[in-house]
Amino acid sequence: MEKNFTLTGGARIGLANANYPFADLYVDADILKINASLVGNLVFQPQDIISIKPYTLIPLIGQGIKIYHRVEKYNSNVIFWTFRDPAGIINEIEKTGFLAAKANTAPPKNYTIIEQQMQGGFPLKPLVPILLIIAWNALFLYDFLPHSGNKNTLQTFPGTGVCSALGLVFITALLSLISNGFRRLILKKGRSFENIKKFSIFILGITGFMLIVFLAIGTVN
Repeated sequence: MEKNFTLTGGARIGLANANYPFADLYVDADILKINASLVGNLVFQPQDIISIKPYTLIPLIGQGIKIYHRVEKYNSNVIFWTFRDPAGIINEIEKTGFLAAKANTAPPKNYTIIEQQMQGGFPLKPLVPILLIIAWNALFLYDFLPHSGNKNTLQTFPGTGVCSALGLVFITALLSLISNGFRRLILKKGRSFENIKKFSIFILGITGFMLIVFLAIGTVN
């Protein structure tokens, strides 16, 4: 029976960091995956790995494993954070047979994985965050422009623009959770709901709460 190992923690990919519990590690004999939502979805075959070593920044709260790899499209700085003993995590990975397969001189290539690696670790299509950032900034700017024909009249904060920006992000997160068609529109080929699920739920909760508070403030004003 094939053995696999899963763990929830955090991850650092390059300079971007996902805290616990926004990253998941999965390992079996053929694959190692780190799913850190928008921070990065990385997938490795055994031959992609140079070594996996314990990493400690701060004992207990800043420790994990560092993955040294040879995938050119991924950032070289890949760390999976965990509250567990890093040496114990590496031992669990060894039990799956993944590191033993790394020693194979002619391992079979999984071209589906190679195709995903060529896309880089970020799960969204490149145009999606660009459009969201432009729309977000434009809506925020709206509240700082004069209105009602008086150049000295600005909207009170939070205004229509701020609430609209939050609403845009809220609806985007909601659609990413409930609509297969929307996910196909925003995700790169080969990416799935699980690649963005935790982050979408988090953003949905944060923006939903802020919208309720801001709309209540607007009603009072």
